[in-house]
Amino acid sequence: MTDTLAPPLADFIRCLPKAELHLHIEGSLEPEQMFAFARRNRVALPFRTVEEVRAAYAFTNLQDFLDIYYQGAQVLRTEEDFRDLALAYFRRLAADGGVHAEIFFDPQTHTDRGIPFQVVADGLLAGMAAAERELGITAHLILCYLRHLDEEAAFATLRAAEPYLDRIAGVGLDSSEVGNPPSKFARVFQASRERGLKLVAHAGEEGPPDYVWQALDILGVDRLDHGNRALEDEALTRRLVDQGTTLTVCPLSNLKLCVVPSLEAHPLRRMLDLGLRATVNADDPAYFGGYLLDNYVRVATALGLDRGQLAQLARNSITGSFLDAAAQAPHLARLDQGHHN
Repeated sequence: MTDTLAPPLADFIRCLPKAELHLHIEGSLEPEQMFAFARRNRVALPFRTVEEVRAAYAFTNLQDFLDIYYQGAQVLRTEEDFRDLALAYFRRLAADGGVHAEIFFDPQTHTDRGIPFQVVADGLLAGMAAAERELGITAHLILCYLRHLDEEAAFATLRAAEPYLDRIAGVGLDSSEVGNPPSKFARVFQASRERGLKLVAHAGEEGPPDYVWQALDILGVDRLDHGNRALEDEALTRRLVDQGTTLTVCPLSNLKLCVVPSLEAHPLRRMLDLGLRATVNADDPAYFGGYLLDNYVRVATALGLDRGQLAQLARNSITGSFLDAAAQAPHLARLDQGHHN
């Protein structure tokens, strides 16, 4: 049944103008790229073949994934590496019908191993500029604080980012969620807001609904990354609906990390039925088995989402982005025209 459904479904979804709002650029590092960058930079890898890397991607929880994610990042050394990594991702996004992306990057993963902040930022910004020139894709950069480190390390990262704050749209919070509540970063998020940055945070993926409350009340986030476990709390769910808070949901990531037992059990359809402003995103696509279109097609097939619901997900991704109204308008106009086809 899927075989007959998938091609027209994929074509329909590809034609929807979509923004990706939850994408870790380091998590788009494909095994082939890992080897290419390792060769280029003369970095020794613990793997002999691409197949061995793929086999290592068979993790079942967030921490096992993070261990190999940080190991893979070791091959990223130069501005050229970060530019090439970003541009390769944007080419995949263009092929999937994406029009805009707000990409996370983890400066501490790189500065802690001696790579200057400037190398990372300049490389990613060059990749973003090339994507706009060559592919017509716009992008924003979101700096993430690693939550397994302390708040002082986050403040040091914010200080390092000072010369770039006019080119960084916002800050986020990622890495190991359990045991690292949003409240741990209250002061640095306040300082980030004072510098005019938008605020987002991972919450309610493996952490409890309380972490979502903290992200809203203590950090004051503009958008919530993941948010699945918010559904366990009726009052919290109602608040997210009433506030129109965008949730950046990552179906294949949730499946791979065993946040859900199957895609058929994924809460995305329930989120839409409840009136939550849910979106579909790839998270760390090289590690989780699919980019943006794959996430849409597989979750739509598993949950039986109709074209109206798919168009709503695409609309949520545009209105939930940090693009201003003028930049959103042409994408929303396309959705309005296409919805009736």
